Amino acid sequence: MTTRPRKGLSFVKRMYMPRVVGTGLGFFCVAIGIWPLDPPWWTWALMFLHAFAWPHLAFLIGRRARKPFRTERRSLLFDAFAGGVWVGAIGLNPLPSVIILSMIAMDKVAAGGWNMLFRTLLMQALGIAAGLWLFAPPLFPTTSQLQMLACLPVLVAYPMAIGMMYNRVTRQLAQHKRILARLSQTDSLTGLINHGAWKNLLLREFTRAQGGARHHSMALIDIDHFKQINDAYGHLVGDAVLRTVSKTLSSHLRKTDLVGRYGGDEFCVILPDTTAPQARDILERLRRVVNEFEYPGLPQLSLSLSIGIASYGPHLAAPDMWLHEADMALYDAKSAGRNTVTVANAALGRGTASTG
Repeated sequence: MTTRPRKGLSFVKRMYMPRVVGTGLGFFCVAIGIWPLDPPWWTWALMFLHAFAWPHLAFLIGRRARKPFRTERRSLLFDAFAGGVWVGAIGLNPLPSVIILSMIAMDKVAAGGWNMLFRTLLMQALGIAAGLWLFAPPLFPTTSQLQMLACLPVLVAYPMAIGMMYNRVTRQLAQHKRILARLSQTDSLTGLINHGAWKNLLLREFTRAQGGARHHSMALIDIDHFKQINDAYGHLVGDAVLRTVSKTLSSHLRKTDLVGRYGGDEFCVILPDTTAPQARDILERLRRVVNEFEYPGLPQLSLSLSIGIASYGPHLAAPDMWLHEADMALYDAKSAGRNTVTVANAALGRGTASTG
């Protein structure tokens, strides 16, 4: 039995490295600020544990939690509170305090927006109050040059770490967007482009045909007696037949040909830079391959295609008219007994001659 991935695991992983970098660098920023106050040993122990043990503990807690996303948000708020405690511990030393508080707020607003920022500021204020009460340091000591130098790594390295993390997230989102866009244009059963995407390509190719002197052809392809196949052998076999025909289309047509599933058992092809006779030769070879196919375990199952072809001509004022001509040619192929390739005669508006 497979376990469903828990919501928020990726969020826990994403926040791990910024927390490691932030608390590690923040340790030196706080240490140089609290050093002149000669704190007791347990203060150093708490600082060390918070800086170098807490990030890994938070990561483990988030990974094992039943609700990782919610747990990680609580950990982020604890980061804000702890940062406030150390700011209080150094007596609100101006430069280290501003750097620590702003860096904590920066990654929290990036992780949770304005709502998280408001909670972060509240937790920082509580932390500052707790730090002032616990350590009772002198307030607003002068920032020494050494303390300024100790804060520089935080100013430089932490924003870079945050920037790199969100750059990676941005790239991942862009990749997911491309995948979703491709999936939205793909028929899930056959792997071909779907009806809507193919109609967009039809419009593009129709515009190209209008603007040039080259020949362009289109074909509509229907699996003969497909309903009878479904009724006799079941929908699983019917789906397998659709996939078989789709693979045959993809492998026996040219890379420049635009193949899609038009709907049901009907497929559509745009053949750029192709005359009607050329299209008929290409699709006749395809028809023969499908007609000779033997379905494993069902020798009595025979497949055949009816195909209607229409070439672009100046008499066509819109893409739908071109599609209608191919549809009429397909109708004539079926009327002629199926298992046939028929080419539309633009002058008559009907299909002419064919191969059977």
